[in-house]
Amino acid sequence: MFYAYITFMKGKISTLAATAVALGAIIGAGIFVLSGTAIAIAGSYAILAFAIVGLVALSVALNFGVLGRILPKAKGASYSYVYEAFGSELGFLTGILLYFSFATAISVVALGFGTTLASILGTSAGFSYYFAILLILILSLVNLRGIRKAAMTDTALVIIKICILAGFVAFALFFAFGEAHFKASNFAYTAKGSVIANILEASIAIFFAYTGFQTVSTFTSKVIGGANAAAKAIYTAVIVSIVLYIAVVVALMFLVPASSYRINADPLSFALASAHAPEWLFLLVNFGALIATASATLAMILASSLVMYQISKDGLLPKILRKYNEGRDVAYSGVIVSAIIGSIMLFAGNVYVIAAISNFGLLFSYIMSLIAIVHFHRRGKTEGMRLPFYPYLQIITIAALMVFMYGLPHEAFVINVAIVLSLIVIYYVLREVEDKRIIKVRLFK
Repeated sequence: MFYAYITFMKGKISTLAATAVALGAIIGAGIFVLSGTAIAIAGSYAILAFAIVGLVALSVALNFGVLGRILPKAKGASYSYVYEAFGSELGFLTGILLYFSFATAISVVALGFGTTLASILGTSAGFSYYFAILLILILSLVNLRGIRKAAMTDTALVIIKICILAGFVAFALFFAFGEAHFKASNFAYTAKGSVIANILEASIAIFFAYTGFQTVSTFTSKVIGGANAAAKAIYTAVIVSIVLYIAVVVALMFLVPASSYRINADPLSFALASAHAPEWLFLLVNFGALIATASATLAMILASSLVMYQISKDGLLPKILRKYNEGRDVAYSGVIVSAIIGSIMLFAGNVYVIAAISNFGLLFSYIMSLIAIVHFHRRGKTEGMRLPFYPYLQIITIAALMVFMYGLPHEAFVINVAIVLSLIVIYYVLREVEDKRIIKVRLFK
């Protein structure tokens, strides 16, 4: 069949399947939750906030495409790029932060699945944790069957959820123009405070909705066409996400005035209820939320397992964590450990703080990857590769990412600083235990 052909041709993953994995990681619970939050904060300027964050994500994605060409066999995404550029110290720090970012994201997205399913079934909120653990268990088993099986599953899930979101947008267009309900006043800016401050606050809030595209960087060598095809998958996924996110935000304001939105866990259902949409559409959107969160969980388990494997392979984590089945392309130890951590983190407290902790690791890894680009460029490793607007684009993107990092919740920021300091101490204690030679350099003549 054609579907099997595009997914398994030559025993590797097609560009379409790689794009699906990236989209699976990006389009998770974020669009079903954060779209309404962005409108509540910035009003109609939420459209601009999604565009700004999308452009920052696209800039990072462009640089990841180049890094993938420099290190096409790397399985550690940002970790591998930083490790090869700056060595084990920064590599260890970036790798552990990136791994825990992916691993904690598993719990955040899986809990979104559990909460949605509990709501649909009418059970108590406590059941959402059981549903989340069950999802993690099932998707871990899918990952243990191999990367191609995981990619095949993700491709199917992504196609379904994009079709559902497209259906929501189509309904909003029909409601606004087919039934003559369109009101320009729906897009009037009514949020309090400074426009710029509100756009910035909304941008920080929705950053989580764009994370995940670097999952493709964990299996670049398995994509048919190698690094060039993997880069194309990353660019395509980010661009599709930008278009889809903005379309959904616009659709929400076609249905309900921007001033009516509050920070709500289910803005799509709120908009449909206000528009007196048919019951089947509510069920379809809820089903889409289940598919989206399942797809994102699957992608995060895959990415986290490969990052852990690569860190262990480089000798920065114990040997037991580098168990890898070449035939199935699956990091067994990584999948099992990630599933355990993802399940435990479900009970770690405030889910928004957990999400912010995850965001810190991603932001840090993006910043270090952009600095790695500068390192490789200065050493001629990017010769013959396109680096648009170098180094200005990299500098602007790093500045934007640092602003996003500064805007994280205070509690999450303090926790992450403590984690960074702890990792530095752990690294040098392990060096001392292994009696490794201390490397000294002179920064100034």
